Amino acid sequence: MDINAIQKSYRRYAGRYDFYFGALFQPGRKAVIALLDCQPGDHILEVGVGTGLSLPLYPHDVQVSGIDVSPEMLAKARQRCQEMELKQVELHEMDAEAMSFADHSFDKVVAMYVASVVPNPRQLIAEMARVCRPGGELFIVNHFHSTHPVINRLEKMAAPLSKLMGFRPDFELEEFIQATHLNVVERSPVNLWGYWTLLRAINSDQLSVSHEPTIPMQTAASR
Repeated sequence: MDINAIQKSYRRYAGRYDFYFGALFQPGRKAVIALLDCQPGDHILEVGVGTGLSLPLYPHDVQVSGIDVSPEMLAKARQRCQEMELKQVELHEMDAEAMSFADHSFDKVVAMYVASVVPNPRQLIAEMARVCRPGGELFIVNHFHSTHPVINRLEKMAAPLSKLMGFRPDFELEEFIQATHLNVVERSPVNLWGYWTLLRAINSDQLSVSHEPTIPMQTAASR
């Protein structure tokens, strides 16, 4: 995966994204917002906001910033905010692996269906941790490599098509947690058949300070 492949994929998806992934992923979006336990005045960052399908779910007494690398997806999100008068939301075109926000800018940071899309998941989490206040919370919803033997094999077979599909189908959960040093305090299955996983982690300085080289995590297909 690289930034150009991601932008190309979501340029194709933008027009029909809500149709293909709206209802399918909405239970996971609702589960994240419920788990956020938003408090009045909270400042929340949503990484990879896409077409903004989650934005109407946030309470109106919190401030929400959304970023995405795809201008086509953001155009849909801006239209949604205008039509629904979501005045507490601000949107930015930005690379999640190199955010321009200052350290400790947000109380909570959310990444829905993003971790297996970005070129470098470790850098994504490091940036999420950097812009989140110490002791704040990080929330990740993502598909991870299935342990079911049949599905596992199908995902491995599909792995070479990652660039075309726009995500890694063989993304490993335990490897992701270990590589990013996420302090996961809660995990639960979401969406159809529990095929996706919701993670809640407590932010710590260890996440945003890394002396390891910034290289992409391996997947089963790249080993």
